[in-house]
Formats: sequence, C-alpha cells, structure tokens
Amino acid sequence: MILLRYSQTLIEANCYILADSDQRQALVVDPGAGAAQWVKATLQTRGLELAAVLCTHGHSDHVWDAALVAGDAPVYIPEPDMYRLDDPTSTSAAYAGAFVTFSGHEWERPQVCLRAPAAMFEGGGMELVPGIWLRAVPAPGHTEGSTVFLFSGSIDEDREAPGIPEWAGGTALMLTGDVLFNNGVGRTDLPGGDPRAAAESLRTLVQVIDPATIFFPGHGPSSTMGREIKHSYYLRQAMAAGE
Repeated sequence: MILLRYSQTLIEANCYILADSDQRQALVVDPGAGAAQWVKATLQTRGLELAAVLCTHGHSDHVWDAALVAGDAPVYIPEPDMYRLDDPTSTSAAYAGAFVTFSGHEWERPQVCLRAPAAMFEGGGMELVPGIWLRAVPAPGHTEGSTVFLFSGSIDEDREAPGIPEWAGGTALMLTGDVLFNNGVGRTDLPGGDPRAAAESLRTLVQVIDPATIFFPGHGPSSTMGREIKHSYYLRQAMAAGE
C-alpha cells in the first residue's frame, strides 16, 4: 500500500495520499491550503491517477484545495459536514484571509460533492477507490460530521510515507482527522463543536478500536490507539467522565 503525507499546508494540516500499490488509483485525504501542488507533482512522479478525494471533516484547513485537487473527480465528506463545503470560512471567518493569502486562491466549491457512502459505515466498509477499503466510524464533537476511517495494509517504504511509531506493528491503520492526535484531541469551541459529543466519541473509539491500530491524524505525527489510551490526558478525562 502507498501512504504518503504532506504537512506544509496552512496550520500544518496533514494531507494524505492512499493508493493500492498495484491498482495505482489514488485517494487524496484532506487537501488543505497549499496541498494542491504537492498532490499534482506526487501523483505524476509516482505514476498514480487521482480517483477521489475524501475529507475527514469540513474545516477550511482540511478542504481548502479540494476543488483544485479533484477537478471533476468526486469529493466525499461525511453528510453532517456537507454544508460546510458551500463556504467553510462561514464557521471560521476570522481566518478566511489567511487561507486566500497562503493558497493564492479564493474558496471554490468542488464540482462533485458527495456524502460519504452509507456502505462505508456498515460492516467491513467498502472499496472507495480500487484496492482501498475503508470503514467509517462517526466521531462527532470537533464538528458535527467528524469521522475516523479504518483500513489495513503494509505501507510501502517511501521518503514521504508518514513515520510509524517505533513501538507499533501490524497492519491495522486509521485516519483520525482532528478527532484524535498524538497526545491531543480536536478543539470543540468552534461553531458546530460539542464537548460532550467529543468525549462520547473518544469513549466509543476506546471501546471499538483495536489498541494496536496505528493512526494518522489531521495534525502532527502518528501514534497508536493503545499508546493514547495509556498516556493521553484527554482520553483519561473522557473515560473518567463516562464512569
């Protein structure tokens, strides 16, 4: 499996490229402001063809370059956050100018905006692009539609592959957007945020996600579910609140 990460975006939001090593059909995840040029160059140098874009949620720093990246390819987003693609700056107006300045373009709604398919949230999920199976778990709180995405595979060696924690192993993988970070969680004080829902989402993840799962967040380095359960102050607080 090909998994690549780019973080030289505004607010250092991670943009990922996933692709099956044989199928060569790419899924771009969270193309934030400044990601488009990297995506274009990386697809070309790796011999990949764009198949779709996936947004873990609708905040500007995770969707800003979606239209430039996608062209006429579909852009998937969890349904509760679909409205944010009309104008993501409507919930973060204070930062709108920074996104325009950094990226060099105004907000543009993608040509093809689709809700994340229901099949992703059922059973073992679905093959969103050839060779890439994803299972979605709703995790609202940071935004109404925040979702984590589970997948599996062995990551090909590549200079742009995200680092794997030295204590980690196995093939269970997860994209967490801004739900869960290495020693952190997403803020809940922006419009659409809900601290109670966020705490419940974290408790759900603790209960249903294999601790060995390696996750790749929307900001910062990777970690494992087990490491966060053991060491994260935020997860401990969420678990204590549910007792």
